[in-house]
Formats: sequence, structure tokens, C-alpha cells
Amino acid sequence: MRLNDIAIFDFGAGNLYSLKCSLERNGATKVSVIKSLKNIHKHDGLILPGVGNFDPAIRSIQPYRRDFNKLLEKNFPILGICLGMEMLFNNSEEGKLEGLKILNGRVIMLPIKKVKIPHMGWNNLEITEKTCKILHGLKDGCWVYFVHSYHVVSKDKKVIVANSQYGGTIPVVVEKNNLFGTQFHPEKSGINGAKIIKNFLTICGGKY
Repeated sequence: MRLNDIAIFDFGAGNLYSLKCSLERNGATKVSVIKSLKNIHKHDGLILPGVGNFDPAIRSIQPYRRDFNKLLEKNFPILGICLGMEMLFNNSEEGKLEGLKILNGRVIMLPIKKVKIPHMGWNNLEITEKTCKILHGLKDGCWVYFVHSYHVVSKDKKVIVANSQYGGTIPVVVEKNNLFGTQFHPEKSGINGAKIIKNFLTICGGKY
């Protein structure tokens, strides 16, 4: 079995301990918290965590945009969680800066007149793509844990592999080759989140 060395990109905004522990608990041999992508090739996978605000997070990764693009070209496994997923799109109502513009779409606030913001708690997944890698082995309707005030509006419907209901239908899992995003927090989502983490580690190990 191949050993997994996973990197978490630190936006400098919060404690990444629970994510690191979840990765280690579910099979990662080594987890490194990094603030630069210059030596990312030494790792087997990259996680953009769900901690922080849009503009500061974009500023922190922008100097390494060329390195990030090289990872995409090489089909390097990348998982964006919550904010990390939102950064993959063109822009966000939370900030003024452009996103990474890897996926075509934007990030908007949840409908404040319909639902409580932030959305904090458990909600179920409506899996729309049964053969997706990141949700392998999970059942339609399984529950995961959310903490967010914004959601993505994707112009490319093919990348959406799961939705959830909160003031309407919102995309909550995206997948394109070895690029993945979850609006919820797998590291806080019990056995279902653990399965997603394990799936990502399997992808990082070259098993998919």
C-alpha cells in the first residue's frame, strides 16, 4: 500500500487541527501544513481548507498561481473544502478579488430571506453522479455537516456531483478529473466524512 503525504494549505486564518487529525485518523501517513506551493511536488495531495475569508485566502495563494496551474495540468489530487471549494470559481460576493477561475461560476450568499445564515448543522446529500470518485461508497441521502453563508452557482453542470436543500437546491460537491470540492466539512461529518477523506487518500495513492 502506498503511503500518503498530504499537504494542507494554510491561509493563516484559523486552526486546522481537526482536519489534520481526520486525515491522520483515516490513513494519511504524513500531513504537512504549508504556506507555499513551491515544493508541493513532494506531496501526494493538496487540500484547500474551509477556514478564513475569500479575499485574504486568494491573496495568500495568488503568488503560487503558476504552481497551482502546474498541479492541475498534472492531474494532481486537490480537495477544496467550503471556502477552499468556493475559491475554485470565478468570484464571490464575500470579496472583491477574482477567484482561481478553475471552475466556471460564482459564489453568492445563501437566501437570507428564506433561511438562517450561517447554515450550521447537518444536512443530507442528493448524489447526482453515482460514479464519482470522491463520494464512492456513500449512499444517496447520507448526512454531512455544514458551516457556511455562501454557495456556488456553477455554469458547468457536469462538475456538480451532489446537491443539498437549504432555501433551494445548492451544489455541495464538485468533481473534475482529480479536482474535488465539498461545501460541507468532511472532517466534521462523522463516518460519511471519514469515507470522503479515505476516498481522497485512495485517489492520492493512485488507486483510481
